[in-house]
Amino acid sequence: MIRVCLVDDQHLVRQGVKRLLDLSDAVEVVAEADDGMAALAAIGESRPDVVLLDLRMPRHDGIWTLHALRESGIEVPVLVLTTFDDDELALAAIRAGARGYLLKDVTLARLVSAVRELAAGRMMLRPAITDRMLRSLGAVPDASGSEPPPQPLTGRELDVLRLLAAGFSNREIAESLFLAEGTVKNHVSGVLLKLGTRDRTRAVLRALHHGLLD
Repeated sequence: MIRVCLVDDQHLVRQGVKRLLDLSDAVEVVAEADDGMAALAAIGESRPDVVLLDLRMPRHDGIWTLHALRESGIEVPVLVLTTFDDDELALAAIRAGARGYLLKDVTLARLVSAVRELAAGRMMLRPAITDRMLRSLGAVPDASGSEPPPQPLTGRELDVLRLLAAGFSNREIAESLFLAEGTVKNHVSGVLLKLGTRDRTRAVLRALHHGLLD
């Protein structure tokens, strides 16, 4: 059973999502919160496997919450669940550490599937969102251009890429893979080079675009 914390300032929305998830035998809602500060306390107490997070909330919003989770050292995958189909907002959330981004009109089956993906250590973004963010970042050409395929990654580079996607720093990757931090820096450089990107965000998005993180 995957334990979930719901974070949304609207009580009716939380209850609606909870009732939907209660229909699944794979997910259990163990905590709720109505803003970022309350979320930190609820997550710290309940230790969920996945957090479902709204972005637009009064006082402490979703982006604040993502930054606060990272700064506090709480490692829990966060799935943004929002009404806003906004590329800039989605990119800000991914950069702040979100592992997935879905709209609230999603079906129960898709939502449960996304929760499973995050609980298993993967990312979950709708292809349309990924493609638009890549184009807005200049990471893929427009329809009139041609994009060279990424070069094959080694097994170790794929390990590093997965941890990059999880928001790990070079130091955290080194600790997780029992490598020297300098070695990790070299692997990260290799990943960026092979994916043809300039930074980690573009690398993760392009990897998702090509199914390298499935």
